[in-house]
Amino acid sequence: MSSPSTPARGRPARLDRTRTLRTALDLLDRSGLDALTMRRLADAMGVQAGALYRYFATKQDLLTAMAERMMEGAAEAAVTASAATADGGDWSERLTALARAARSALLTHRDGARVFAGTHATGESVLGFADALVGVLREAGFSDDAAARALYTVVNYTVGHTLEEQAALQAQDESTEDAGALRDAVTAGTYPHLSATLPTLTSTDFTGLFEFGLDLIVEGLRARQAPSAAAPAE
Repeated sequence: MSSPSTPARGRPARLDRTRTLRTALDLLDRSGLDALTMRRLADAMGVQAGALYRYFATKQDLLTAMAERMMEGAAEAAVTASAATADGGDWSERLTALARAARSALLTHRDGARVFAGTHATGESVLGFADALVGVLREAGFSDDAAARALYTVVNYTVGHTLEEQAALQAQDESTEDAGALRDAVTAGTYPHLSATLPTLTSTDFTGLFEFGLDLIVEGLRARQAPSAAAPAE
């Protein structure tokens, strides 16, 4: 006799939320976001599409849960950042570590940034990450308002950059002609400034590009940092 947690021989594994999310992420990696439908997910799990709605009322609910699962890695970095705060580590190093962790989490899955950008996840992973980032700045002396605005700035920059990065990588995989489209357009026209910077504009060093923008954000925040926090009192 089968136990409640073990399917009878010849029957599909019992449907549950964890298995559904794992299968959805596998489908995302294989086929991309546009091809991920509730029907294809149900087929991959060997169930009727209606059975999925027991756990996810809509596809948007599924995508939100997927975004939350993706951010688990970034949430782990948030724990490390919180520990560093207690040890008195530099706020900018902790903030950049969190941004890098978020980018890495989104890059772990195909179209990860697209999935995350279309959701408003409020699970423990996402909120834990956000709380850690805001905490880094508040501990550094930034006002509550500035810390909250900085959170949006860092997250929006990270998601936007990763969105473009994944789109560029996918275009390269699908067509070698697309990779030179910008170069061809610039050289065919009269764009002296773009021509001079073309090597950087067409660079595939996405990490270098990300780090440059992240440095700009950090330096901008540092310039606005409260004087009392920026330098010790005499």
